[in-house]
Amino acid sequence: MKLHYAPDACSLASHIVAREAGLPLALDRLDWATMKTEAGEDFLTINPKGYVPTLLLDDGSVLTETGVLIQYLADLKPDVGLIPKAGTMERYRVMEAINFVSTELHKGFGPLWNKANTPGVMEATKKQLGKRFAYLDQLFGAQSFVTGNTFTVVDAYLFAILNWTNFHAIDLSPWPRVADYMSRLASRPAVLAAMKAEGFVK
Repeated sequence: MKLHYAPDACSLASHIVAREAGLPLALDRLDWATMKTEAGEDFLTINPKGYVPTLLLDDGSVLTETGVLIQYLADLKPDVGLIPKAGTMERYRVMEAINFVSTELHKGFGPLWNKANTPGVMEATKKQLGKRFAYLDQLFGAQSFVTGNTFTVVDAYLFAILNWTNFHAIDLSPWPRVADYMSRLASRPAVLAAMKAEGFVK
């Protein structure tokens, strides 16, 4: 399998899940400016949506969307325990949390990437994100991870999105449990390996 990724993108979540699961994964970095892959391919011929993550499967087919990819990768190695069994309430809780991260946080950061937005829009966006951080801070007062006391795929996704606070100078200190969560996850071997491979850390 090959993962098309970009270091500033949510593709980090799929990368982390693959490493947590011990899945072999080739990496191909996307250059946003040229829309060319590191291998020199026209990325839009691979994924016409024009964004990562994009997973090229061994049979030549392509799978996209973070919420889908992290579940797909985890299901390839069910014994690792990164996601509950399909059809169980525990699985639906993970899916519920994936949707929360996707709609309330992932998309919530969207306006901050657009430098054309006014300071007012930027401030309103950060204020709204703060409400979501407050929810997470309360959540982590009762449990270690998003859906309980076990690391799952949604934690990889949340880590990738909350890592964007570093790109947008958002201080997490008002939400100490969220800051602690990020510190804990950053020390996981698979997370650290993924971040090193993408150039976040040396």
